[in-house]
Amino acid sequence: MKTLVHVTHEIVQKIGGIGAVLHGLLTSKYYSEHVERSILVGPLFNTDGPVELRLGQDGTVLYSSMDGIVQHPLASALAGVERKYHVDLIYGRKTFHDPFTGITAHPEVLLINVNHFESSRIGLFKFRLFEQYGIESNRYDHIWDYEQYLRIAEPAIDALLAIGCGHPQHPAVILSHEYMGMPTALAARLNAPAHFRTIFYAHEVAPMRRIVESHPGQDITFYNALHLAARGDLTVHDVFGSQRFFYKCPLVEAAKHCDNIFAVGDYVIDELRFLDGAFKQKNIDLAYNGVPAFALSLEEKMTARNRLQHYCETLLGHRPDFILTHVTRLVVSKGLWRDIRVMEHLEKLLHHENQTAVLLVLSTETSGRSGEDVRTMESAYHWPTAHREGYPDLTGGEAAYYAGVQEFNARSRNTKIIYINQFGFNRRTCGDRMPAEMEFMDIRHGSDLEFGQSIYEPFGIAQIEPIAFGGICVFTALCGCAGFVRHAAGSGGTENVIEVDYTKSHVVPLNTIEDCLMVDRTNREYMESVVAQTVAAEINRRLPRTELQFNHLLQQGYRLATRMSWEVVARDYVLPGIEKALTAPPAQVPHAPSV
Repeated sequence: MKTLVHVTHEIVQKIGGIGAVLHGLLTSKYYSEHVERSILVGPLFNTDGPVELRLGQDGTVLYSSMDGIVQHPLASALAGVERKYHVDLIYGRKTFHDPFTGITAHPEVLLINVNHFESSRIGLFKFRLFEQYGIESNRYDHIWDYEQYLRIAEPAIDALLAIGCGHPQHPAVILSHEYMGMPTALAARLNAPAHFRTIFYAHEVAPMRRIVESHPGQDITFYNALHLAARGDLTVHDVFGSQRFFYKCPLVEAAKHCDNIFAVGDYVIDELRFLDGAFKQKNIDLAYNGVPAFALSLEEKMTARNRLQHYCETLLGHRPDFILTHVTRLVVSKGLWRDIRVMEHLEKLLHHENQTAVLLVLSTETSGRSGEDVRTMESAYHWPTAHREGYPDLTGGEAAYYAGVQEFNARSRNTKIIYINQFGFNRRTCGDRMPAEMEFMDIRHGSDLEFGQSIYEPFGIAQIEPIAFGGICVFTALCGCAGFVRHAAGSGGTENVIEVDYTKSHVVPLNTIEDCLMVDRTNREYMESVVAQTVAAEINRRLPRTELQFNHLLQQGYRLATRMSWEVVARDYVLPGIEKALTAPPAQVPHAPSV
């Protein structure tokens, strides 16, 4: 039975993929049977509000000196850590429950308030990181996101030891979820190497995301350059210039000192090796993310689909033949404009067949509008079929996306896009024109097709979630979920997935790294349009039109999802990788690094 420590920023609130990973693992049967103790460690972001909400709605605080809760048996040991580092500790438990697996987990939680950290200690820790690992923290002192994760590192290790975590005969495993946990992993190796083993859990490779999102050639430039650079043994610093000005870069590079590395997708492995040649000598295990895998009857699917069609009919005045969806964050990496390019070609095909489709895009830049604001917008100008810039409606990024939606809708007849810039998907959050019985899972259960044509997507949980419910999932070949599908589907493939590759070009030469770097926005958009036409044709061919086709996609999708569940991920990927970290000889602390 193992003790695992997850270091992350997604403890109190699930923000993105890491929170989904924690929930999926903690509530899987295999994980719960083989992990005796799970501890979640991270910074305390907010000292305001009542103590009952320190750990969120499902948390229980057992110790918090700042709130006067000091009766716990470990109070004296935890108070000693607080005095040593001038920090505040919140110790307790949080509940994770999955209604589909029926499993409830109660991991321990350790949050650290580092606002008044003892300055001489953080200075000494930064010096040791430079001395042993060549990390020049003075370059990033002004960046709080960097500073706070360095500050939690040493008190986190001392607090873990204080609560009895880690022992030379039974070391605990620290999983650094992304760059945020790397200082804690390095502190474990420096201060208590016999008590801990360390794993870097690469949910992305942060410097690579920055390049893909900022270069005009985006994924077309980056991934073609990556493949060409591998032939010449070049790193990202050789091809795109030094990335060490970016504060996340040295922390990710330091992952080469961990006892093992997890990558959530196949390309993440390539990206790590592109970042630093030392990763070529390191073991890197795939640890895909899981997908929902529970059975849905055809009747249940069609009920959800009918609700979506009824909602579209209320908004647009006609009932569409097909419901397409894209549930995502509104960020550049999601490639939302590619959906519009595909829809432009699909419009012509459906017009020829006298059929209609609506694409529901659920995405926002903010924390969500109030129900009152939504109803005001709904009555004033028929939100969400129409939008206005400014509060409480469109933010700057949302307005930029909606401009493309407006242009498309003005030109199209058989296909329309409805942009819903709101969290949630029910009448309470989305207004009175939504069916009263609608709930969020209806957009998953009832979707005919989910888009996810990202330019950078280490895995892509959201774009593959409808697969168990018979939805066709469209995502790019660079998505980590594409690799998982190939593993799960085997040589026979699956009709539930359309894998798209925008990086292959027959119209622009990409034979050298210089060719790749010369791709500009005009080149990229032309290449995207060529690919989008092929994607639209394939979508039109596969969209289900009979009950038999709906049922076939539903049954085939469920079978595939069972081979991609969190249970499979825990059993076949994560736990074996943890065992490697525990049985491998402890990694040695380096000396006199070159900088």
